Amino acid sequence: MKTTQRNGKAAFTLIELMAVITIIVILAGLVIGGLGFVSEKQARSKAQVQIQLLSKALEEYKLDMGAYPPAATTAGTGNSAIGLYQALFKDGYDYTTPATPPTSWTKATRIYLTDLDPRTSKQGWVDTVTTTTPPATTTVKDPWGNEYRYRTGKSATGVANSSAMNPDFDLWSIGKDGLTNTDLKHKDCRDDVRNF
Repeated sequence: MKTTQRNGKAAFTLIELMAVITIIVILAGLVIGGLGFVSEKQARSKAQVQIQLLSKALEEYKLDMGAYPPAATTAGTGNSAIGLYQALFKDGYDYTTPATPPTSWTKATRIYLTDLDPRTSKQGWVDTVTTTTPPATTTVKDPWGNEYRYRTGKSATGVANSSAMNPDFDLWSIGKDGLTNTDLKHKDCRDDVRNF
């Protein structure tokens, strides 16, 4: 058997370099895919915790006020959470800020969820503002930047809401895709995070 000796420095062959590059690309793809999965799982967990905190604040609101905050609409896919911000933070802020609150006050008399303060929000629930007074209308957002959905179990007149899944209230995130449907088995509901 005849061996050939190379004159010069030892080097990698083209096939060896291509094999190494292929392995690096495969590993990078696995890492990037894994990071996406972890990020999505973290956002879902954050939404579940936020829903639990909002639900707890809604229960405290009901204990003080005798009913859950009204929703602008109780049917279909629910309303955005503008009413939640108003009931759980802004009304209480307005009540506690003046030197003498109005005597005929029929709104919340305390702040139920301080994390909804848009001046100091670090959780990303609401858009931050630099004004000294919180704005009157703000929406409570999920980790994907979509508004939470909320509907009450009863209408303002006390009639049971046929669209509600719970007798008290429904609260949910429409998920990453930003879509939802009244049929819970619909494909648009697959990534929804719900309290029911």
